[in-house]
Amino acid sequence: MADAEFWDKAAPKYAQSPISDIGAYEYTLGRTRSYLRPTDHVLEIACGTGSTAVLLAPDVASYLATDISPEMIRIARGKLPVAGDGLTFDVAGDLPENGAYDAILAHSLFHLVPDMERRMALIYDLLTPGGHFISKTATLKGRGLKWTLIGAVIPVAQMLGKAPYLRKFSAAELEQTVRDAGFEIVESGDFAAPARYIVARKPGVASKGSGANIE
Repeated sequence: MADAEFWDKAAPKYAQSPISDIGAYEYTLGRTRSYLRPTDHVLEIACGTGSTAVLLAPDVASYLATDISPEMIRIARGKLPVAGDGLTFDVAGDLPENGAYDAILAHSLFHLVPDMERRMALIYDLLTPGGHFISKTATLKGRGLKWTLIGAVIPVAQMLGKAPYLRKFSAAELEQTVRDAGFEIVESGDFAAPARYIVARKPGVASKGSGANIE
């Protein structure tokens, strides 16, 4: 529960923090929206305070957004009156054990967990054939001196309880992990470095009335 407690404490400040690169956020939000259809059932894991969920949920049939932090979810639920029907916020430290989703989103998650490979395998299993896995993940390896120094400071901050677990890998290593899970990468890019935006597809034919509009 240490990670949940860390994010509970961080939640109020996190909720008030402005998006650092609004242009990159809006661009990737638009790209994500282009892969969603009104009939889709969507799961977002590590949703934080729910800002992205609130924006995307009106475009799909159902949207389940989860986070390990009860405080993050409490803040997110405060946005429900303006979010419309079909959006649900739940506390969860892991993925659902079963279900069928047309799209699964995971932003700012995989560099913060030690079991990235296991979670990607679970995401693959939960997606319908032709479904999309969409993520933004910090990739600190190979990003130059600035991010190398930041990565070096993290262990000290962790000892002081000022930083969560952090796993460092390159964009190429992240994309290979996505492929190893069975996905086909549809698009990727550094729109807000060091974050790597990836859209990946589970092979197969989407069921009638679901799936994404691939441009």
